[in-house]
Amino acid sequence: MEHARGETDDASPGIDGVTPDREVGERVREGHPVVFVLDKHGHPLQPTSPARARELLKNGRAVVARHTPFVIRLKDRTADQSQVDGVELGIDPGSKHTGIAVFTAKDGERRGLYAFELTHRGGAIRDKLTARAAYRRGRRTRNLRHREPRFSNRTRPKGWLSPSLRHRVDTTMSWATRLARWAPVRTVHVELVAFDTHAMSNGGPLEGAEYQHGTLHGTEVREYLLAKWGRACAYCGTTGVPLNIDHIHPRSRGGSNRISNLCTACVPCNEKKSNQPVEDFLKQSPRLLARILAQAKAPLRDAAAVNATRRALWHALDAAFPSVRAASGGRTKWNRQRTGTPKTHTLDALCVGELDTVTRTPARVLAVTATGRGTYTRTRSDKYGFPRLRLPRQKTFFGYQTGDLARAIVPTGKKAGTHTGRIAVRATGSFNIRTAHGLIQGIRHTHFRLLQRADGYGYTIRSEGPTDAT
Repeated sequence: MEHARGETDDASPGIDGVTPDREVGERVREGHPVVFVLDKHGHPLQPTSPARARELLKNGRAVVARHTPFVIRLKDRTADQSQVDGVELGIDPGSKHTGIAVFTAKDGERRGLYAFELTHRGGAIRDKLTARAAYRRGRRTRNLRHREPRFSNRTRPKGWLSPSLRHRVDTTMSWATRLARWAPVRTVHVELVAFDTHAMSNGGPLEGAEYQHGTLHGTEVREYLLAKWGRACAYCGTTGVPLNIDHIHPRSRGGSNRISNLCTACVPCNEKKSNQPVEDFLKQSPRLLARILAQAKAPLRDAAAVNATRRALWHALDAAFPSVRAASGGRTKWNRQRTGTPKTHTLDALCVGELDTVTRTPARVLAVTATGRGTYTRTRSDKYGFPRLRLPRQKTFFGYQTGDLARAIVPTGKKAGTHTGRIAVRATGSFNIRTAHGLIQGIRHTHFRLLQRADGYGYTIRSEGPTDAT
């Protein structure tokens, strides 16, 4: 049976469905990201291809509902009149970046439809809170109006997270719920823990000292060191080769087995260093020596942030969606290696959970950067925390706000052309716009056309490929 939009009853519309032949080494096919579709009442329908979306817009059967990501709304269809197979979400949480994949799943076969890479601003939040605390501490100790400290009379509820960690959970939940408004999400797959091979081999949970014994204790230490040293040799930076665990200060010279005295080293460097002190081994490379000694004591801040927020994210997703499935990072890695998928945040999200094969991946990724919605404060402070200038009390000028996505068409002059990007407004009416090619300053507001209101995020589109690993 065929419907008005061209759907059939046995497959989702508009997505190329050719399964690669793994036996002959055929790679996973890449395709254009899909277009999200809403019915005339705003309810999500099955996503469609860009070609079909252009046809619907050209024939006047649909209108643009959102610019980025691109969403259209049909004018003559409802969800009851359409075939809606549903989609699934895969979420790969990270400290700096979170990968989100929208895909269809049938008989263990996944077809990637859309990929998001969400960049968090937890580091910026932490730095701002640290600066605020320093300002307040300084004002209390100076000869000024006394202000009683208030940190001792505040209680923290159960499950409290610091603002920088809470931000990671809230932004991920915000985008999961947004996607549920644009697409018929049936199931959410989220990576809950990296993996715990000791508990897996034991057949049940372990507590306390039970983790300190057993044949897999060294494996846990090894995985910690691989994550800490970036899966590379600490001395030469080589990756993709077998790595040994080396004592920075040799045991034969009084070095201990503490985790801060261990690093990863390739076989040639390990044999060359032997039992030399690290100061003698790297006396010709003082910068490398300083970096290794500093990194040896550095904590895994990113890993700690992820571990602190995974459980809170899972509980939030479980309360918002009817079906949430948790998976381990070990299974994600196994799925990625088995299907021949490169390691990126978005492709990791596509490989979360149980699957047999991946037959399609999006060729492009929508990189979403959390920029915030401005600030409540109307002053800027100097290095001592005192106000030095005052900002206008209104945020809207000539119908625009800073952060709006707009298109400027300048007919003449040095800035002649079409420019699309996020704008920074000025009370004078001369706006700045940041495009993919850089910053353009001093364009009159009369040349702008609003595309999308500021929503606290910046958007860029890039090709699928490796980025920062955290």
